[in-house]
Amino acid sequence: MMLKTHLTLSLLFAIMFITHVSNKLVFFAVIMVATIIPDIDTGFSTAGRNVFFKPLQFFVKHRGILHSFTFCIIASFVIAYFWPILALPFFLGYGSHLLLDSFTKEGIMPFWPWRKTSSWHIRTGSRVETSLFIVLIVVDLLMFALLVIQM
Repeated sequence: MMLKTHLTLSLLFAIMFITHVSNKLVFFAVIMVATIIPDIDTGFSTAGRNVFFKPLQFFVKHRGILHSFTFCIIASFVIAYFWPILALPFFLGYGSHLLLDSFTKEGIMPFWPWRKTSSWHIRTGSRVETSLFIVLIVVDLLMFALLVIQM
């Protein structure tokens, strides 16, 4: 999936959980950054083009360990140990990225190193993804409106 689609799903999760957290700005920032992290393993992504992540791309393959719930859960536990306030938004952002990528043709290996993949039929950048993006924007706007009304 494209970055914009990942961000719209993460925004939906942020809106759904924002009323239950004390530090809303940190929660929102972490969930948005975490949804970008899985794609640092490819030079074709927005984050992966950063020169800082180029060395990592020699050691991991795209849609490998960084695109697994194995990594997501382990990283979330490590973050929870050192910075508990960051663990939930990290898990939600990272997990939402994995969820969307599991619907693409390439799929993901959700429980790496187990080689079984989870995939479906959506091509990245296709009309189906664009439609999903538009639906997510509409749902985000509706949820945000409900959030504002409740305040």
